[in-house]
Amino acid sequence: MAERVIIVGAGPGGLATAMLLAKAGLEVTVIESQPRVGGRTSAIESNGYRFDLGPTFFLYPQVLEEIFTSVGRDLHREVPMKRLDPQYRLIFGAGGELLCTSDIERMVAEIAKLAPADAPQFRRFMDYNRVKLEKFAPCLQSPFSSWTDLLHPRLLAVLPYLKPWKSLHAELAGYFRDPRLQLAFTFQSKYLGMSPFQCPSLFSILSFLEYEHGIWHPIGGCNSLTHGMARVAAELGATLRLNEPVQEILFEGRRAVGVRTAAGELRADAVVVNADFGHAMTTLVPDRLRRRWTDATIARKRFSCSTFMMYLGIEGHYDQLMHHNIYVARNYRQNLDEIENQHVLTEDPSFYVENPCRNDDTMAPPGHSALYVLVPVSHQHPNIDWSKERDRYRKVALRQLAKLGLGDIEKRIRFERIVTPVEWENKVGIYRGATFNLAHNLGQMLHLRPRNRFEEFDRMYLVGGGTHPGSGLPVIFESARISARLLLEDLGRAA
Repeated sequence: MAERVIIVGAGPGGLATAMLLAKAGLEVTVIESQPRVGGRTSAIESNGYRFDLGPTFFLYPQVLEEIFTSVGRDLHREVPMKRLDPQYRLIFGAGGELLCTSDIERMVAEIAKLAPADAPQFRRFMDYNRVKLEKFAPCLQSPFSSWTDLLHPRLLAVLPYLKPWKSLHAELAGYFRDPRLQLAFTFQSKYLGMSPFQCPSLFSILSFLEYEHGIWHPIGGCNSLTHGMARVAAELGATLRLNEPVQEILFEGRRAVGVRTAAGELRADAVVVNADFGHAMTTLVPDRLRRRWTDATIARKRFSCSTFMMYLGIEGHYDQLMHHNIYVARNYRQNLDEIENQHVLTEDPSFYVENPCRNDDTMAPPGHSALYVLVPVSHQHPNIDWSKERDRYRKVALRQLAKLGLGDIEKRIRFERIVTPVEWENKVGIYRGATFNLAHNLGQMLHLRPRNRFEEFDRMYLVGGGTHPGSGLPVIFESARISARLLLEDLGRAA
């Protein structure tokens, strides 16, 4: 009889794990609290409009391509997608803009328009980070179970490139003198929910990945990825149970043996947790059972920022918008300090707007647009009362949109939904509403992050942004490969 595995959560990491384990012949059941798959990578659909709830950038598809190939499928056949060019437009509050492209010659020319003296440095940045990623990739593909793994040759080989004393911003200042260009190649730290002034220099590989491998748009949005993965997992034999919150993870001694839902107990030979780490531990596992990751320990950890979201169905089109548009506030550093340290709302925030209908007419009714607006804000904190700030901050966001030429947007809104850190925490199940999970500072990476083979209990495994390697779709998919491989090894099966 095939061993049984329960996966708690149908986010991208859980679904990738389900595909891999079902292909390996295990009896896989995925249990999801929401009525649809995807977790943060699900969709909002209403009145003909469709929005990604969370991620809209799909970077480095190679990892997911390899997962699909390993189960006998072709990612691009299952989920059609388009490589974007230009990949996004950066607008600087300090003046100027950059139309970013993965075409190296064109990108050098774009940089030259903004800061001619810095243009030649782009190739040097790309060449250095190409080697850096090559050296670091094996570390992203391997589990880190203890500090001794830090002595492995694969990590020792990358040490000259890590520069732990340097921030990401300091790293880029070594390439570009113009402060706007320094921000253009460091704002990607927000994918991790961190400030480039605090984020380790290692993560210069994020912007490198954009320019080396491009930014992709799955037709229908990034939620099409999770829909496609769920379909493939089911075709491989996995069972998906939606709208069924897990109430408790069951243990016998130190071994995870199943879960309890409103429908009763389900037993298994292993449990994979794909739910938000902080939320899952503090709600599904009794504090008395945890030795390292107690409620008090989790509360002391550093968490990412959150996001104030507006999903807007708009009559008409805004032709001046690219698919992806990023506005960098004039006082970007102060903006980040207000988010991460002061935990207050800034009045001139940076923000991001997706205009997917530029490349995908499935996202809105004919003649309409589906705009996705993201404003980084603090995670849940006593300094901010969202019951009082929600409507006021909507006005702040609309005022900011006018800086992109959207001054008439309010009268053109035909559908609107707002998500604040409160909804992220209470409705989506994200600890403190920290949408990018545990922060990625050096004290919360590699073996210091919750481990893929979870160190607290036998036969419990983690996938997703809260474990190694970290947040962001490509590394979440890598976490699925690592955890699936460990689980199969523990069950005595070849991965």
